[in-house]
Amino acid sequence: MSESEDMSLKALYGENKRITDENYDKTLAVRCVNGTFVGKRTDGIAAYKGIPFVSRQPIGNLRWKAPVSYASDEGVYEAYYNGKTSCQPMGDPAAKYVQGEDCLYLNIWKADDASAEKKPVMVWIYGGAFESGGTADPNYEGHNFVAENPDIILVTIAYRVGIFGFFHLSHLADGADFPDSQNLGLLDQMMALKWVHENIAGFGGDPENVTIWGESAGGASCVLLPLIEGSHAYFKRVIAQSGSHMQTRSPEQAIRCTDQVMEELGCKTAADLMKIGAEELANTAGNLFGLYQVLGIRTFPERDGKYLPEETIGAYANGAAKGIEFLHGCNRDEFNTFVAATGEEGFIEWGRQRKEELLSRLTNDEKELVESYCRSFTEDNYEPYSCLFGQMLFITSQIRVAEELAKDGCKSYTYLYRVESSVPLMKAGHATEVSTVLAHPELTDLTGRRYDEAFGKTIRKMWVEFAKTGNPSLTADISPDGKAHEWPLYDLKNKEVMVLDEFDIHPEKESDLKIVDWDRTYFLNKYYMP
Repeated sequence: MSESEDMSLKALYGENKRITDENYDKTLAVRCVNGTFVGKRTDGIAAYKGIPFVSRQPIGNLRWKAPVSYASDEGVYEAYYNGKTSCQPMGDPAAKYVQGEDCLYLNIWKADDASAEKKPVMVWIYGGAFESGGTADPNYEGHNFVAENPDIILVTIAYRVGIFGFFHLSHLADGADFPDSQNLGLLDQMMALKWVHENIAGFGGDPENVTIWGESAGGASCVLLPLIEGSHAYFKRVIAQSGSHMQTRSPEQAIRCTDQVMEELGCKTAADLMKIGAEELANTAGNLFGLYQVLGIRTFPERDGKYLPEETIGAYANGAAKGIEFLHGCNRDEFNTFVAATGEEGFIEWGRQRKEELLSRLTNDEKELVESYCRSFTEDNYEPYSCLFGQMLFITSQIRVAEELAKDGCKSYTYLYRVESSVPLMKAGHATEVSTVLAHPELTDLTGRRYDEAFGKTIRKMWVEFAKTGNPSLTADISPDGKAHEWPLYDLKNKEVMVLDEFDIHPEKESDLKIVDWDRTYFLNKYYMP
């Protein structure tokens, strides 16, 4: 980004400053532990943007260090503008905005009403394969969602991504000083949730009724956060869209990625890395593993045995999420989004390579099951690969988590999203639902068109009803499409899921839908992405 472009973006979005006089709107000032923050009001919605949830941003000698907890502050501050986007290569919409390592901020939207009751809180965690993303993405502007659903408080939180958020360093000669670098993005999320728990009441929110909510890496974060010790104090519900416990990696996988970055940069130690600028670090890692650069899908939280268990699904089986209520699901054609992004030829090349990596880890019997599944697609095109990895990374893992939650007596409301985009090759692909659920039908990059308005409002109402009550079912009198929608819990006998079709939202048994291939792909949920 040129200096002139950087300056123009700063001028457009501004920089929150300390207020040193009394010339501010006291009705928009909220006292928090780390300061009083003054928001802006637009059409009855108050927005508070760029609130820091740490006392010191992770810059300088705090690079690759755990977030520093916020501290008491008597100052008054503007909360008018988004904080910076976590450093990353270009590609994601949020990457177009001002970037910086000083990126740990959150945003809050609330209806400007006189309600005395504390409102349920929905905390959005963005996706981007843990490589990219940020709260500045236009999809995540919360005004529309809260205007339509004024009975909740919406929060969006930032976290470090890519090489700054998930980068194993402890194996280096001087790596002992960076014991948490492998999972900093999750620790950032935990710190933001702690801030919400301790401060959201001032905005009218109920700290005892918080739902964490995200898609892709954000959905995976929502599936992984319940496994972190102490996390249950900060939320009681999870909405995970296309999020998987399998979006993790082993220490060995993480070390291989680190070593490739080190070799590319000519570094031997962590001290060498600390001397390199953020942009060079981000671009180097992006060229090796970036989602938008090479469809990397290799930068994940680490199953380090410290923050995340060595076997995430095993933790679910052992009751680690007991007491947390889930609304979660997947899109029918998850990997078609990546096919559309790379083109058929590029995706086929990627799929062949990743399939070989996967097969090398399987038993002979398992290899034959995978090969049989791939042979079932008669066309010699991208589908064997898109369906195989859609099954592995997103679909079977969602069903496996639903199964384990049901065994443990936990609430699990599960869905299959089938609305088709008009973008060529996209179908009902990964992330095609995001603009709909966040009330931005005008953002059609993935959808190619505006979806039915009543459908979008109904989905959003289901999400909100779940956040409020723990049950997403709608009676006809409150359903935007005028129809009652009774959403059954997933159980081990009927295995019912809610099918989200544009003009036909209905429950159906998995055995009729055939979401997973129980014989040939379901077993893959015990493996992790190669």
